[in-house]
Parts: sequence; structure tokens; C-alpha cells
Amino acid sequence: MSDNAAPVQVLFREPGASWWWLLAGPVAGVTMAMIQLSAGYGMQPLVPGMFLVLVTGFLAIQVKAARIHTSVELTPLTLRQGAETIQIVDIVRIFPPAEGREILPWQSSRALGELTGVPRGRTGIGLKLSGGRHAQAWARRHADLRAALTGLVGEQAA
Repeated sequence: MSDNAAPVQVLFREPGASWWWLLAGPVAGVTMAMIQLSAGYGMQPLVPGMFLVLVTGFLAIQVKAARIHTSVELTPLTLRQGAETIQIVDIVRIFPPAEGREILPWQSSRALGELTGVPRGRTGIGLKLSGGRHAQAWARRHADLRAALTGLVGEQAA
């Protein structure tokens, strides 16, 4: 059977983390080998090999978790934040951005996704959802996500 469904148009995407971080493992291994050589111990591959495997392994786990829990994808129908997906039709309003030191009511709303708050390095975007609920969307490039969401919610209201 062939799948004739049209590909979904992605309006905004952030992967959460880059696999390039895994290069730190080989860098750690080479650094340890250079330390051994410069200290006069000769080439003993066990310690550099352990650094390579351990650093790469731990970083792979962290990157995979970040790509699951801090990724963002916006399509014309859905907004996915981490492992949570909401329908665009459920977004009633996008609150203006916070300015200054004043805490706006939407800033104490729950963050979308399964995390306890807006992930580090991201900025929250206040949303009013159907049923009088409030939430925070978030992204590193929050201005781009806000613009895309505003366009979608504006089209929906028109």
C-alpha cells in the first residue's frame, strides 16, 4: 500500500539539541592521549578510550533527551512542545510579550510539554486556550514562533 497523504507543512521547528555535541567525546579522548604523551607515559589507549566512550555515551543520552523534551514543531494544525501536542484551534489568544520587570499573569501558567517549567534558554509565550485555560509555549527563537503563531491564530479568528 502506498501512502498518498501530502507532507505536513512545518512552519517552525527547533530540534532541542544538536548531535554535534557528541564530538566532545573524541575531543576528550584525544586530549587525554595528548596528556599521556606529554607526561612521558607513552601511548596507553585504555584511559583515552574510556574518556571517548563515557563522554560520548553520556552526551548521547542528554542530546536524545533534549531532542525529545525540548523540541518544538508548529504546523498549520498543531503545536508540539516536547511530547505534548495541542491543536491550533484550541489557541484563543496570544498574550503580548512581557516587558520590564513586571510579572504578567500568564507567566505563572504551566509550560506546555511535560517539563515543570519553561526550559532553560527558552522564552515563554503566553497563550489563552479554549475553556479559559492558560499555558506557555516556549522556544529559543521565540520571536519567530510568536510571529508564526500569531499568523495562524489571526487567520483562525478571521
